[in-house]
Amino acid sequence: MIAEQIRCARLVLQPLRVSHAPGMSRVLADPALYAFTGGELPSIAELTARYERQTAGRSPDGVETWLNWVVTDLAGEPLGYVQATVTGAADGAGGEPVEEEGQAEVAWVVATSQQGRGYATEAALALVDWLRARGVTQFVAHIHPDHRASQAVARHLGLHPTATRVDGEDRWES
Repeated sequence: MIAEQIRCARLVLQPLRVSHAPGMSRVLADPALYAFTGGELPSIAELTARYERQTAGRSPDGVETWLNWVVTDLAGEPLGYVQATVTGAADGAGGEPVEEEGQAEVAWVVATSQQGRGYATEAALALVDWLRARGVTQFVAHIHPDHRASQAVARHLGLHPTATRVDGEDRWES
């Protein structure tokens, strides 16, 4: 499975490239963005190194497929990102879905200046639809228990909270 460009009504999900690092450093530069997720503002060098790892497409052991997109507006301005870590599904020859069920852990981030406009929901729905078309049948997200906006996105995806908490975040699943 290889990330492809995905077009939505107001957005384009562009497969992650290392060259996205400078633009994304501006998107990720607001400390408020880390209120629920923790972490620090990444430098361009840190993002470049991260994107070099992520664009490999697979975990070092080959068990997970890493899919990452930069979310842009129709003019190409970066607004955030979506990502999926896929396990248990593989593509057949030519990229056709195989019959084996797969699971994807999905995540979404939208710049604080762009939040409240439905971009996270639109991008995450497009991501999930794209994955479903490729044989992924189960979806998981981990969301901070106080992050109401991400909980709303998860509900739009058909996810529901479970009693499982991992590293302070609630597990949501389909």
